[in-house]
Amino acid sequence: MHNASAEFSVFLFPTEVFPEAGGKLNVATHLYNYSGGHPERNRQRDELAADPTWTTEASAPGVIQGIRSTLFVEAPLVAKTEGVCGLSEMELPLMQSDRGEKACIYELRRYRLRLGYDTVPKFLKLYGEGLPSKLAAEGTDPTTSLTTVLYSEVGPLNEVIELWRHGDGTAAMERSRVAARGANQW
Repeated sequence: MHNASAEFSVFLFPTEVFPEAGGKLNVATHLYNYSGGHPERNRQRDELAADPTWTTEASAPGVIQGIRSTLFVEAPLVAKTEGVCGLSEMELPLMQSDRGEKACIYELRRYRLRLGYDTVPKFLKLYGEGLPSKLAAEGTDPTTSLTTVLYSEVGPLNEVIELWRHGDGTAAMERSRVAARGANQW
């Protein structure tokens, strides 16, 4: 999917439900991939809406309090940065650790940027310049990898998300965070 039109395609994919920790409680994040962009998303949602047995409440009766939908596109720097696989390259099962156990965790980091038309491009430029230093930082856990960087296209504006995979769980995440602090360009 890394081609000239990739920056305009929506990359969200049906995978796992990621419970949020260290922030708001009782929040589940579903990710979907619409490789055909908005038209594919609209087609799939129209098909579901036409099915009388499908509703949000039917999938989790008495549980869902509210839903917020945001569409993101994969930042062009993903295709240009060595060591970042991107969503189109991800393989299932997602939650399998590098040792074959379910120790793997995904860290979803959200950045809410100041308002402005050029805020996201400026952020992504600075982020992209420092990223190689962070990824190569001495002491980074070998099971840690940046899966993707996304920015909002529909929904709350000026939001950027990083999705990190830590194959050996929380310990890998902590080792990699400590190592990143020593990355000079980061």
